[in-house]
Amino acid sequence: MTRLRRSRTHKAQRDVHRAGRTRARTKDLDQIQLIDLDPKNRAKLEAQDIDYEKPGLAQHYCVECAKYYETDHALQSHWKSKVHKRRCKALKEPAYTIEESEHAAGLGRDDRRAAAVVADSDVPMSQS
Repeated sequence: MTRLRRSRTHKAQRDVHRAGRTRARTKDLDQIQLIDLDPKNRAKLEAQDIDYEKPGLAQHYCVECAKYYETDHALQSHWKSKVHKRRCKALKEPAYTIEESEHAAGLGRDDRRAAAVVADSDVPMSQS
């Protein structure tokens, strides 16, 4: 007699994977550009009070990557890494605005049509 295979052994795996995707979510680039890189906020983030809940007691923080590190040596080596350099390069590009995103989706005003109508009305018609 053969052994019976259990059916539905993958139950609820999808939900576990979805939860894992959002658990390690960091700040978005536009949040870092507009809020964290402001000189006042940057100084506060770099000199935080001791917090026992955060890694390294919240004393070693990379503002560009929005990430805490255990030791100062780990933070120094992170600053030399490719991951940090790529993030800094991405932060140098300006953040998308709401108007740009609406225009890309086709929801913004269409200025080209209005300009074409005005240009056509200025041209005098030749009489034959």
